[in-house]
Order: sequence, then C-alpha cells, then structure tokens
Amino acid sequence: MNSPKIFQKSIFILAFAAAFIACKSNTDSEEKEVKAQTEDSSEIGLKDYYDDYFPMGVAVAPNSVKGQSAELITKEYISITPENVMKMGPIHPQKDRFYWEDADLLAEFAKENNLKMRGHALVWHQQTGGWIFENENGGKVSKEELLKRMKNHIDSVVPRYSGVIYAWDVVNEAVADDSTKVYRDSEWLKIAGKDFLVKAFEYAHEADPDVKLFYNDYNAIIPEKRDRIIELLKFLQEKDAPIDGVGIQAHWSIHGPSEEELREALNLYSELGLEIQITELDVSLYPWEKERRELKEGESDELTPELEQKQIEAYDMFFRVFRDYKDIITGVTFWNISDKYSWLDTYPVEGRKNYPLLFDENFERKKAYNNVVEFETQPKSKTP
Repeated sequence: MNSPKIFQKSIFILAFAAAFIACKSNTDSEEKEVKAQTEDSSEIGLKDYYDDYFPMGVAVAPNSVKGQSAELITKEYISITPENVMKMGPIHPQKDRFYWEDADLLAEFAKENNLKMRGHALVWHQQTGGWIFENENGGKVSKEELLKRMKNHIDSVVPRYSGVIYAWDVVNEAVADDSTKVYRDSEWLKIAGKDFLVKAFEYAHEADPDVKLFYNDYNAIIPEKRDRIIELLKFLQEKDAPIDGVGIQAHWSIHGPSEEELREALNLYSELGLEIQITELDVSLYPWEKERRELKEGESDELTPELEQKQIEAYDMFFRVFRDYKDIITGVTFWNISDKYSWLDTYPVEGRKNYPLLFDENFERKKAYNNVVEFETQPKSKTP
C-alpha cells in the first residue's frame, strides 16, 4: 500500500538532487567564468585592448629593460621609444666619437621581445653636443659644414638601427614658443636657415628609405602654436621633403586640452595627409608651465581623491577621442612607465612629485587605467 508514496518520494528526492547538482554545476561554471575573466584581464595589456586601434608604446631608459619594469613593458606595450639615449648629445658626444652602448641595449631589447621601436630624435636644439655648431677656432661653423655634420650624424645613426626602428622623430621642436614667430631661433636656424629642416628629412630618407619620418613638437593642440606647426609642415611639403607624419607630444594635464581643441587639431593635421602619432603622453596634475622654478612654500604635491578623479576623466576623454581617430592615429606612446619615475617630478618644478601615468609607484594599474581599457570592443584573449 505504501509503494506509490515511496515511489513518489523517491522521484522527489531524485529531482531535488538533480536540481541541486545542476545548480551547483551552474554556480561552478559561473565562478570559473568569472575567474577566467579575471585571469584574462590580468594577462592582457594595453597593447591587447588596442590591438584593433593603434600600437601602444612607452618611453624607456636602459635601466627600464630589466626586472619589474621590463615585465610591465612586455606585458602592456608593443612599442618602445628611447627617452634620451638616441638624442644627438648622448649618442654622438664628440665630432669623431659615438657612444652606442645604451642605444644598442634598447634596440636589442626590442628585437628580443618582438617590439616596435621609434627613434628619438635626430635634430633638436637641445642635447646636441656643442661641437656640432663650432669650428676648430671656436667660432660658428659655416652652413655647408653644419649640414655636412648633420648628414654624417644621420648617416651613422639611422642605418645602424634599420630593421629595428620603424619611425624616427627627425626634427624635434623647431617651432618657436614666441607666438610672433614661426621658427625657433636655434643655432640650426641661425646658421643654416630653414634649409636644415628639409635637409634633415632628405638625409634621413636616404639613410633608410623604409623608415617613417616624423616632425615632433609640444603644445601642438593649442590653436596659436598648432597653426604655426601646420605652417612648418606645409613648408616641408612644398619643398617635397619626405615627411610621413606629425608627432604630437601629449604632455597634457587635468586642465587641458579640451575635447573640442583636441578634435579640431586632429582634423586640421589630418587634412595635410600626414600620419598622426601621440608621441609623449602623460597627464599632469598641475597647470602647464614652461619655465623652471623652485617649489613654493605651502605648495602641495599630494594626489588627492579629487585630483585622481579629474585625471581619470581626462584620460577617459583623451582615449575616447583617440579611438574615434584610429584611421589617422598610427601610434600612442606614454612618456615613462609608471609614477615611480616621471620627468615631471623635476620639471618644471624641482622636487614636486607628479603622478601622470597609468601605473602607480608600485607598477600597479591605477583607476585611470580601467577607464582607458573599458570600452565597447574588448579583446577575447592575449595577443600572441
């Protein structure tokens, strides 16, 4: 008489057990999925998030390519730029002497880790090594001699890194800070006139016909300087200089540029038919200053929650705009690896700590990082 009840009870128990197992299985599956997503997120880097947009790079020094910072570079980036060691002064300190060790070290690191590399910079008014402008008597060299020395420098440096360096900043910061002038009143300009600009690109192209050639400058978004940079670029194009692109030194801050200024500048540069690269990106907590000065009494360098939030919003906006211009932006490079060291810790105010990057002093991702990588197109796995 009890068999039907026992049978019904057995069916209930089996159904309950099956439901429990199914529920547990779903829970385990969800936990594994969350865990996998977390692990995937920790494994992929900026280069993976932006694989469909543009190469992500970082400026490095010889001491950057070992230990924890080297691990961060290879995980997060696909391109490196030497911060200082390929500038004329460090790599060519005397007329008949080159110093290759540090530059070779970075080039070898790039090759070993399958990284792209940008060269920085062939012709600049700073860090030149004064010898290039002086003759044997201590006076100024002639235009012919200066151009000869420039060519020798370019012919020595550029071919050495052919096949490793894919793009060079050929001329750096040749536009004046004085808004009444287009060209910086440098020794290059005083001795050789505007011809030095054209010749620098011609020599670089002859030294390596396959490398991309860029003009690079700061404050390139500010309208009055932007327009003067465009005038210089048009001059180069009119002279048939083999220029491929313009490098925008994005030493910006939580105070600007605005989204409107940024979009307007990118539109105007793109009309020239040149590639655009963001070459020196960092986002300072402080307003722009050009001249060096001492730390003022009572001046704070604390990273407050309010400043942190403004930096998050700035990075979010900048990269949203960059993504909109992915068809003309062919690279984005951060200037330094983490807040542990930034050139902005000593410039323009000596001893004022800055926190301008996406990684903190312990090489950990900051909140701003999340805003940079959280957008509609996400990578499914790590780039091989």
